[in-house]
Amino acid sequence: MKILNIITIGLVAVLMGSCGLYSKYERPEVKVNTSAAMRDAELYANTTDSLGFGDVAWREVFTDPQLQQLIQAGLDNNLDIYKAVASVKQMEEALRCARLAFLPSLALAPNGSLSKVLTGDYKSDWSKSYALPISASWTIDIFGNILAQKRNAEATLAMTKDYEQAARSGVICGVANSYYTLLMLDRQLEILAEMEKLTKETWEMMKLQKDLRGARETSVVSAQAAFLKVQAQAVDMRRQVREVENALSLLVGREAQAISRGKLADQTLPSEFSTGYPLRILSIRPDVHAKEMNLAACFYDVQKARSSMYPSLTISANGSYTNSLGSMIANPAQLIANFVGSLAQPIFSNGRLTAQLRIEKIDYEVAEKEWIHSILNAGAEISNSLVEYHSANEKGALDRQQVEVLKRSVDYTLNLFKMGTSSYLEVLTAQSSLLNAEISQVTDDFNKMQAVVNLYSALGGGRY
Repeated sequence: MKILNIITIGLVAVLMGSCGLYSKYERPEVKVNTSAAMRDAELYANTTDSLGFGDVAWREVFTDPQLQQLIQAGLDNNLDIYKAVASVKQMEEALRCARLAFLPSLALAPNGSLSKVLTGDYKSDWSKSYALPISASWTIDIFGNILAQKRNAEATLAMTKDYEQAARSGVICGVANSYYTLLMLDRQLEILAEMEKLTKETWEMMKLQKDLRGARETSVVSAQAAFLKVQAQAVDMRRQVREVENALSLLVGREAQAISRGKLADQTLPSEFSTGYPLRILSIRPDVHAKEMNLAACFYDVQKARSSMYPSLTISANGSYTNSLGSMIANPAQLIANFVGSLAQPIFSNGRLTAQLRIEKIDYEVAEKEWIHSILNAGAEISNSLVEYHSANEKGALDRQQVEVLKRSVDYTLNLFKMGTSSYLEVLTAQSSLLNAEISQVTDDFNKMQAVVNLYSALGGGRY
């Protein structure tokens, strides 16, 4: 009795010492200044609202009907999303197995035999034996090993869902960026067509000037070269359009084809952004949350490795309906049952258990560093997107003013040239400056739209 009491006291002491094995993952203190990482969010956006731009449904952000159809096709047909969804289903099954590990295992193995003693007269009867055995085994999770495995599976499932969401967000924003690239190229082609018409008219005028007023041949040749240069730019632009169309077709799971689309000037995107609180913004990004769930999985791996150093208690039970009783065969059959309890405590495993615990601790430290790095990276991306948007917005306003001024400059220069008070070089310079300014204005409009898309992605958008 005293020995039993000593064993009981010892087990209670061990249990009290192993309480940490049942603790749940808690987010470590972030040793970075998230407000500093989000300084441009504080400068440019409303950070007092808990509802961020990343929480807005993608159909409310991208309102172009043709773009919405392309995004939906991408979500339905994209290979990366298909693989991510399959991975989620696999992890759901793994979690189901981890939960069932708490239950006993049962096994049924019926068997039977026929035997006969071969004597000289061959008249002995056949002996029939049979058994219907059922065995059960139950490992009692005293030290949280099975619990740690279940929690690890839960964290891994959450991480896999984050990867699925990251794939969704990538497809949504990738399709949007490609679509807006096409609109930008379309608008630039329109500008080139207008400039092609203008340079052709100038060339015709140069030839007329040569015939009527004896203008230099060099002016005619220069005008022709300017006209051909614009045509060459248009050819290159059409090639880019075809390449973007092919890439977008692949992204939405279609064969290479022309893409139906609207106009750049008809696009409307949000211009005011509510980003929410800095830490919340960063933590809901799929890639950041996935890194944290990986950290949680590593935390439970450490618990599992530590619990493997403690005793394991297994209860086994066997029952059988049989007519075979050792060396005897009894009819009718009888029921036989036995119960066994075993306690196994690792004592020496060649250092394997200790080494495994150290490995898991190192993995946890690496996962924590990766998580913190993902927070810093997310803050930088949000900051860059906001700066890009507002810079493109400011630059676009200046470019629009410049285009208006240069249009007047081209008109003035052409009129002066017709009156013979200006050289063709001034005409060519004015036209080139106008073309560059108009292309730059379209590029700024595209950069602003792309910044909105990138900000939506950086804030973890596309969940709905």
